[in-house]
Amino acid sequence: MWNLLKSGGILILPILACGIAATYIIIERLVYFKTVAKNDALLKKQLNEALLRKDYTAAEALCIAAETPFAQVVRKALSVRTLEESYLKEIVETEMETVIPQYEHSLTLLGTIANISTLLGLFGTVTGNIKAFGVLGAGASMGNPAVLAGAIAEALVTTAAGLFVAIPSMIFSNFFARKVNKEIVVLESSVTEVVLKLTGRLR
Repeated sequence: MWNLLKSGGILILPILACGIAATYIIIERLVYFKTVAKNDALLKKQLNEALLRKDYTAAEALCIAAETPFAQVVRKALSVRTLEESYLKEIVETEMETVIPQYEHSLTLLGTIANISTLLGLFGTVTGNIKAFGVLGAGASMGNPAVLAGAIAEALVTTAAGLFVAIPSMIFSNFFARKVNKEIVVLESSVTEVVLKLTGRLR
């Protein structure tokens, strides 16, 4: 495998770096969203019980322990619960805007990696073909077969490696983009329910 990758030339190194970075981001985001879903499910159940008792100290402690975007927004809502409803909603909306980047963390980079990997593979294809035509132009008939084969291998391997990194990166980039949109909708709905309970408009 390593010998095959080496035949891709120097461009294989940045493609490998992109692959490692993409793998890390994908795993980190999968773990993050799974953890957030688990913590939020438990928090919502316990939070509802605390709010019914009007035990705001316990509710805040639950939010601190959960460490999720939803918990952060609810904690802010709890801290300003004595304000007028209009001010409370405005502060909560501002806080929601500040936590959204937590869902989007590294996703722009993942999309960039997908594009860069494709371009690096294409660049390797071009440089490999240039070398191949250089070999053909430098010698009689087919030139040096070994050098020609190396140039063709460079073009094919870099193209394959670039696509190998780019395709899953793009798939997961789109998957996470949809996931973020869904999480934002759920966040807004859940926070609205908490605000209504804090203002006494929902029991």
